[in-house]
Amino acid sequence: MIQLAKRVIRQTVNDKRSVMLILVAPLLILTLVYLLLGDSDYVATVGIEREAVPAPIVSALEQQELHVVDLTSAQAEQADDYLQQHQDVDAVLRFPENVGMAITLYEPSKKGATAMAEIQDAMASINPSAKTDVDYVYGTPDQSTFDSLGYVFLALFSFFFVFIISAMALVRERSRGTLERLMMTPIRRGEVIAGYTAGYGVFAIAQAILIVLYAIYVLQLSNAGNIGWVLLTMVLLAVTAVSFGATISIFAGTELQVVQLIPFTIIPQVFFSGLIPLDLIPYHLGNLSYIMPIYYGAAAIKGVMVYGDGFAEIWGHLAGLTAYALVLYLINTLALKKFRKL
Repeated sequence: MIQLAKRVIRQTVNDKRSVMLILVAPLLILTLVYLLLGDSDYVATVGIEREAVPAPIVSALEQQELHVVDLTSAQAEQADDYLQQHQDVDAVLRFPENVGMAITLYEPSKKGATAMAEIQDAMASINPSAKTDVDYVYGTPDQSTFDSLGYVFLALFSFFFVFIISAMALVRERSRGTLERLMMTPIRRGEVIAGYTAGYGVFAIAQAILIVLYAIYVLQLSNAGNIGWVLLTMVLLAVTAVSFGATISIFAGTELQVVQLIPFTIIPQVFFSGLIPLDLIPYHLGNLSYIMPIYYGAAAIKGVMVYGDGFAEIWGHLAGLTAYALVLYLINTLALKKFRKL
């Protein structure tokens, strides 16, 4: 088993593309996600009919981080048409009779939400009693989307890239006849699976440590708990990904077929990883998350990084990952029977 693990490690090290896929690709994509979902310095633009807006409100708006553009009376009354023709303006603020304040946005978007927030701050500065204090049990109001969902991407990347490498490598072993020749030796089936898992597990552990440290210390992903529990969860998740990849490789005859199976194996797990709150998924379909390994990893990482949980709170998720890996190990061991017969 040890010799098999060493061979897997040597083969992977010699394949520079596999090393890049395991160690570099997650960092590259995580950085892109950080840049896309991190804090933005976008300054919203709001259109007003200056003569129709009380002077204190105009002054308050100009003190916010806003670009204020002047509209004519006709432009303000036809706010929908104006925004369609001037998409550089995010909102039109009006004070029609018998309505009070009216805000027209081009579409629901982060730009519109930024404009809304700045307008509300301006109104609150005029009337402090109308200001609403928002507080969170966990996290802070100024957290970016990346801070809120970063733990999901850690779980996804850790699982996905290791899955790809292990599944394709095992299919390649079969297509070249290496696995069949190996099964003709006295080595046990369980030792074969354990050897492959140990070999790819080395890279899985390296990947887990690298992307966790990169996310926390370079990208400044907020973390309320012990980083050790995050690393342990990532390692368990990566080891599960190795076993999951080996299981999927059973149903694939070529490396292309592994890719073709991704929409049926990986994509559904993305929806149950935490990107969409499970409580919001209709028809109780959120319960499907319990059969998906990414759910256990993402939930444990969220518990540590967002809630500051320790082992006492996340042990159930770790046990779920461990059970998943053991079941897949048994399935893979049984599946090797057909190669032993050769």
